[in-house]
Amino acid sequence: MELHGNQLTELISAERIQNRIDTLGEEISEKFKGEIPILIGVLNGSFVFLADLMRAITINCEMDFIKVQSYSGTESTGTVHLLKDVSADITNRHVILVEDIIDSGLTIKFLRDRFLASNPASLSVASFLLKPTIANLNFKIDFVGFEIPPEFVVGYGLDYDQKLRHLKGIYRLEQ
Repeated sequence: MELHGNQLTELISAERIQNRIDTLGEEISEKFKGEIPILIGVLNGSFVFLADLMRAITINCEMDFIKVQSYSGTESTGTVHLLKDVSADITNRHVILVEDIIDSGLTIKFLRDRFLASNPASLSVASFLLKPTIANLNFKIDFVGFEIPPEFVVGYGLDYDQKLRHLKGIYRLEQ
């Protein structure tokens, strides 16, 4: 498929995405039964996933956002910059950090360390996409939507220079 001069190949359909998110919602609802977790979305990419995930969760939950930057175009800068912090106090709260994608693991490690310093009751990570062959992590990702190869992808909130977030599926961007 070609869109706005970009050649795209579908990797994950909108239907598969919705089915997987429904399952993740059930898993999170079961794990936090009797609790009110706070989902903290990492802007900008996670907002679509976070919205659908919240609708799939059957227990009460809250949400907040944090914004970081570590990419320029299709390349990681190797540095994480905090652009917007959370407004909620997460001390003694069950926190679910919601990411759109985990590539190298640099951003999620930065955020996980930052949140653990605030002494939450628990800290879980939910990532829509995970690139396991390049993610350099020393901890488990609790909830994973899909594992994908180390390719640059767009759609479902993920962008290429702020474009192509609106696509309902996940697409490999052909360079």
